[in-house]
Amino acid sequence: MCRLFGMTAAPRRVRATFWLLDAPDSLARQSRREPDGAGLATFGPTGAPRVRKQPLAAYEDRQFAMEARECASTTFVAHIRYASAGPVEPRNTHPFEQRGRVFAHNGVLDGLDTLDAELGEYRELVEGETDSERLFALITKRIDRRDGDVTTGIADAAIWVAENLPVYAMNLVFATANELWALRYPATHELFVLERAAGGRHGRRHLEHASPAGTVRARSGDLAVFPAVVVASERMDEDPGWQPVRPGELVHVDDRLVVRHEMILPGPPRYPLSLDQLGMRAAASQVSI
Repeated sequence: MCRLFGMTAAPRRVRATFWLLDAPDSLARQSRREPDGAGLATFGPTGAPRVRKQPLAAYEDRQFAMEARECASTTFVAHIRYASAGPVEPRNTHPFEQRGRVFAHNGVLDGLDTLDAELGEYRELVEGETDSERLFALITKRIDRRDGDVTTGIADAAIWVAENLPVYAMNLVFATANELWALRYPATHELFVLERAAGGRHGRRHLEHASPAGTVRARSGDLAVFPAVVVASERMDEDPGWQPVRPGELVHVDDRLVVRHEMILPGPPRYPLSLDQLGMRAAASQVSI
């Protein structure tokens, strides 16, 4: 399945290094099928997002994801894509950017004609063919409708999807320069949050996170002295502070690292999809590896 990673140290800018794939001969990589894309989003000193991403259709492209990416930002979003819809092209590779915000998604939504009709003129924000980018556009529309209230906009969009579209999974990470949101829905895929004190649980320790699945590795010496909040598809180290996000729960990390949890979708989707109902490609993209 796709891998999500979000981290914020707001209001501080910190330096961090990311690797989005293992070395070619790693055992973790040999044990799974090749991913279809990788990307990393950061924010510059003015708050403008920078998204670096690449479909992984050739060896040269995979080199992009294996190389160390050192960058400074208040907030970071990384994603490894296992394609469920749309060709393996840059425009279908996460994270996506709209109006100064970034977004990454893990899951499958059906009924895209219905979603397109709901988007209306906001369909013009969608450059690719994925359900994910359409969901992002719906969130953007609902944020505008709510006069810029991101939390309410995400909740409105997610509730509409749960009531109107067939849903297999709708896990997402959404970020501005200084804030981070994450949603898990329904219980299909796990999502975890870690409120990391400066230096970690032992103090004065730099951040060193590595996904057990062999994707998304992050390191930051600055986080030996600064706190951060991390959201990820899986626990990335042995810290006992990792907490599962509950199905239907929206997590919001504000610009002072205050974490709020809100249950926005207490029930299942109206039209739940099973793995057997997905097409072969979509089903393969959702299997845990």
